[in-house]
Amino acid sequence: MAPIVLLLLLLLSSLSPSSSEFTIVMPDSSALVDAPQTGFSDSARTDPAEQRAVYEIMEATGNGWATSIPDVCRGRWHGIECMPDTDDVYHVVSLSYGALSDDTAFPTCDPARSSLSPALLALPHLRSLFFYRCFTGSPQPVPAFLGRLGPTLRSLVLRENAHTGPIPAELGNLTSLRVLDLHGNHLGSSIPPSLQLLRNLQLLDLSHNQLYGPVPELNLPSLTVMDLSHNLLHGRIPTSFGRCDSLVKMDLSRNRFSGSIPDSLCDLKNLVLLDLSHNRLAGPLPRSLGGLRSLTALILSGNLMSSATIPKDAFGGLAALNTLILSNMGLQGSIPESIGELGSLRVLHLDGNKLNGSMPQSFRKLQKLTELRVNDNQLMGPIPIGREMLWKMGKKLRLYNNLGLCYDLSNGRYEGMESMSGISYCETESKDAASARSHTTKHYSSSTSRDGGHGRPSSLSSSGAARKLHLAQEELVDLIAPLLVSLLVFV
Repeated sequence: MAPIVLLLLLLLSSLSPSSSEFTIVMPDSSALVDAPQTGFSDSARTDPAEQRAVYEIMEATGNGWATSIPDVCRGRWHGIECMPDTDDVYHVVSLSYGALSDDTAFPTCDPARSSLSPALLALPHLRSLFFYRCFTGSPQPVPAFLGRLGPTLRSLVLRENAHTGPIPAELGNLTSLRVLDLHGNHLGSSIPPSLQLLRNLQLLDLSHNQLYGPVPELNLPSLTVMDLSHNLLHGRIPTSFGRCDSLVKMDLSRNRFSGSIPDSLCDLKNLVLLDLSHNRLAGPLPRSLGGLRSLTALILSGNLMSSATIPKDAFGGLAALNTLILSNMGLQGSIPESIGELGSLRVLHLDGNKLNGSMPQSFRKLQKLTELRVNDNQLMGPIPIGREMLWKMGKKLRLYNNLGLCYDLSNGRYEGMESMSGISYCETESKDAASARSHTTKHYSSSTSRDGGHGRPSSLSSSGAARKLHLAQEELVDLIAPLLVSLLVFV
């Protein structure tokens, strides 16, 4: 399987299908025959200069064995791809290194001595360059010469290589780039504004680094995936992000972004996942979030929006939403009934806030819900969830540390459910029982009134006299019965 396909599966596996499928398009090159290859002709050969360059690149990664292969395209290994030109000369278009999975046998790197060789510049037709966990034993910067790889490069992946230092501004010269993935390194710099020049970029993953400073304005109309999570970025979220019209996934979580959530993000009509969690964003929650019609996951937890409330209609238009996480945000007020109208919801986290009042009765409609957290709030009253749903969620239901939640016994008993520990049954009566008790009380009061308020009610006195008469009759029968039997015997 091609490395770019595996990479996309890794990055997009958590996303639901969207209306515009994410693909990497490799345009035709005028110098190469971009068509399926059925085999090598007798005259086919690898370009000699590129052959020498591949030997150097392989040697720099600890794979000196490649020099024993007389023609690297004809005797190619998994991890090198070539394409012919019209003269039947083959050119290297893709190089991949590192054990991405058990199914990929790319050449592994010697982590203690591997490096990125400048010989890469001798591959003028290179479209894809992939290095995974290759330089962990000898951390090194991302070399600036990669910015001179030329207009054919479509995908640059340097993933989990322990790269240090800055992101080279020269990468902005790779104007044909579709994929830039520097995930999981130790890069420590600001994001260079030159990345704005990558107008064809479809995937940008700079996550899990040590990047800092404000994010430059990036208006990349083809961008589908933006992941800047797990860095030290600060300042406001750029409003220009709202003009990245093709975005399907935006993950800015675990940074130090401040200010409010820009209303411009609500123009991203194709957005499926929005994760702004664990930043320093302030309230209020924008009502315009309800315009994200394609959104399936909204994660805002860990932003302390003190005194903010959940707007009644904030999520009204999110019919596709299946994950809503608003934990530990300092939210106050009541839980709006409109959340119970989100029929696709499967995961709902409202824990660690200051929400009060009762749980909405509309929660009964959330039949697809598999995980609910409302613990550590100030909620009171009946839990509007049937017994079957309680069992279905099991330990994924968290209700503890509230002021007075209870469970209506008419829904059935919940003994044995660990998630209901500390929850008592509501002290309420059924309507019939309450009505009967009310009728008896009224009858007693009226009888007492007729008796002048002394002694027992007259109806109860009559009932007692009748009872005494009945007992006397039974005693008389007991005395007479033996006499009658004796007379019958002697007659």
